[in-house]
Amino acid sequence: MNDFIVDDTVLNWRGVLYKNLLPREATGGSISVVDSLSPVGSGPPRHVHEAEDETFVVLTGRCSFWLEGETFEKGPGESVYVPRGAEHTFQIIGDAPSRHLVILTPGGFEYFFTEMAAGQFDIPADMPAIEAAAKRHNLRFTGPPLEAK
Repeated sequence: MNDFIVDDTVLNWRGVLYKNLLPREATGGSISVVDSLSPVGSGPPRHVHEAEDETFVVLTGRCSFWLEGETFEKGPGESVYVPRGAEHTFQIIGDAPSRHLVILTPGGFEYFFTEMAAGQFDIPADMPAIEAAAKRHNLRFTGPPLEAK
């Protein structure tokens, strides 16, 4: 499971690698699947997806999740379901990167990662540009990232 294949379809947004395994076009928009390899300490600000349910399947490494006020950890073989409208975030913890699948229903949010990789936007310096892209993809930021452990 550590064999994240890097090729010309892989997006790199400030050290986080994303590969669209199943884009929305392949499913008539009903679902998309993104393979992600994230370094220790990485993770987004707290946010809400207004239009998509999001499921994380952890393949390697460990993740700390914050979901609607509850904090918990998940490791290889475990998953987390985040219904649309639920405030959440996560951070990669431990001493190894995390490879995880992000399953989005309906599909489409994967193109937020495409925009971020194209612009190489930095948090917090480029938050106005990031928030503009987020709005286009039905994402709303609600708070800070998790504290580093």
